[in-house]
Amino acid sequence: GWKRGSEVLAEGSQSSCLTKCLHSHITHQTPDTHISYMNHQIRYAVATLTWILISSSLYKLHRRRAFSLRLRYQIQRGRGMTLLCVPLVAKTVEQMTADMAAAKASGADLVELRVDHLSAFLPGRDLPLLLRDRPLPALVTYRPKWEGGEYEGDDKQRFEALCLAMELGAEYVDVELKVADDFVRLISGKKPDNFKLIVSSHNYQSTPSSEELSSLVARIQAAGADIVKIATTAVDIVDVTRMFQVIVHCQNILYFTNEWEQQVPMIGLVMGERGLISRLLCPKFGGYLTFGTLGVGKESAPGQPTISDLLNVYNIRQIGADTKIFGIVGKPVGHSKSPVLLNAAFKSVGLDAVYVPLLVDDLVNFLNAYSSTDFAGFSCTIPHKEAAVGCCDKVDPIAKSIGAVNTIIRRPSDGKLIGYNTDYVGAISAIEDGIRGSQGVGKETVSPLAGKVFVIIGAGGAGKALAYGAKEKGAKVVIANRTYERARELANLIGGHALTLAELETFHPEDGMILANTTSIGMQPNVNGTPIRKQALGSYSVVFDAVYTPRATRLLREAEESGATVVSGLEMFIRQAMGQFELFTNLTG
Repeated sequence: GWKRGSEVLAEGSQSSCLTKCLHSHITHQTPDTHISYMNHQIRYAVATLTWILISSSLYKLHRRRAFSLRLRYQIQRGRGMTLLCVPLVAKTVEQMTADMAAAKASGADLVELRVDHLSAFLPGRDLPLLLRDRPLPALVTYRPKWEGGEYEGDDKQRFEALCLAMELGAEYVDVELKVADDFVRLISGKKPDNFKLIVSSHNYQSTPSSEELSSLVARIQAAGADIVKIATTAVDIVDVTRMFQVIVHCQNILYFTNEWEQQVPMIGLVMGERGLISRLLCPKFGGYLTFGTLGVGKESAPGQPTISDLLNVYNIRQIGADTKIFGIVGKPVGHSKSPVLLNAAFKSVGLDAVYVPLLVDDLVNFLNAYSSTDFAGFSCTIPHKEAAVGCCDKVDPIAKSIGAVNTIIRRPSDGKLIGYNTDYVGAISAIEDGIRGSQGVGKETVSPLAGKVFVIIGAGGAGKALAYGAKEKGAKVVIANRTYERARELANLIGGHALTLAELETFHPEDGMILANTTSIGMQPNVNGTPIRKQALGSYSVVFDAVYTPRATRLLREAEESGATVVSGLEMFIRQAMGQFELFTNLTG
């Protein structure tokens, strides 16, 4: 790596100077009296080399290529190499001690003791209680207010507490880059063999450019970090790619100590819901650790998942460099049960894959950024189903007829995107089976939808899928939408009738009609919402709601009270997910 690095560096005069400097530091004898100083110079020179390598023409070449190219250079780490750390933010020593035991029972590898959260923290009294007989290795953090923590005192007392933690056997201490030089001088010559210093930087506003992140890595290394930690904030999910890039490059660049060469350990996390995949996919890209909380409300930073979800939903111990990534693309996505269902399905067939939530604002930008074939397929939900049609290189004829795609497959051979729609089969079959079940009849040649007035609320992707499916089954389709023009456009497309939502309230051409809500009205957290008043539900014999969180929406409750047969969106969800599973895996769902 050094030979190729020198060739790249030789392209510029600054690089040439650094190469000479580095060569002189490495090859010449250093007097004992200057070992400490020279070690610092070597560390700084190589840290700067890291930055130049990442920012060099070689790196810029990588940037011009697809993200898939970068993945070829990542370290082939074994599964389970990323540590799982539970942050503890209890207010009392007693509760924090109890939480340590809970973290051990949950399967954590270590705990972070956020002592800045403790009320009336006295280091001399509390640290021995916390660190003596601890069930797991400990990372001690005493975060000041100016870096997002709770501590408001001076650094002298804070440093003394962190030094005491080190002396009491804490395996890790976290200190901020802003004061790292002072702390490193304080502990110089005192570090135990099994102790690691984490030097961290937190950005609560945004995620800087790749070049700025790379420069930050170099500065943290130069400060004397054993482990680099950078936490930024995702304004867009595309921001996470820059963190992945820097982590991968860190794992591929070696730096010198006076005894051996080693890889640069890095914790790189992107905070917020849009940055969640930075936490879930750490093992794939080589992150040193990721954080998982004991429960909702016990986070030490925005966007931390629970350790239970990391282990039991995302099967994080099984994620490795070759793991394929699937996910649900939408806005919102936090309510989705797809990760629970599809990760369990992947695990049951032994597929090396993980399914993650992807909060996406701009579908085109997302697909361009995550263009590696390792990102193998996506489920599309609100509001991206219609836009997905234009993003695909090829669209299945049925999905093209519907005008909406809910499943995208990235073809492994060439990376082309192929669009499908499994919504229409999932929803229509769920409604048909609901009708047959209420009538006590088995499957017949003729659909129970044939000849029925089928009213669809919503003209988006799901509405289009149901309109297409109902029309294919011989139903008389009516589209009701908040925007009449959208309803009329879809109605004209499938040969149906259009209404406004206001007109729907008095629409009653016949009894025994079928109603299907395909909007997000009534979805958590807005569970009191309903697309139609209860008084208007008496004309319907069957009511379906695509919303499945909650399972019993207000619409379904009021429809059942009005005497209608109700069909939960969960039935559609399961059936369309089975179709997606088959497309993702080429296996039978």
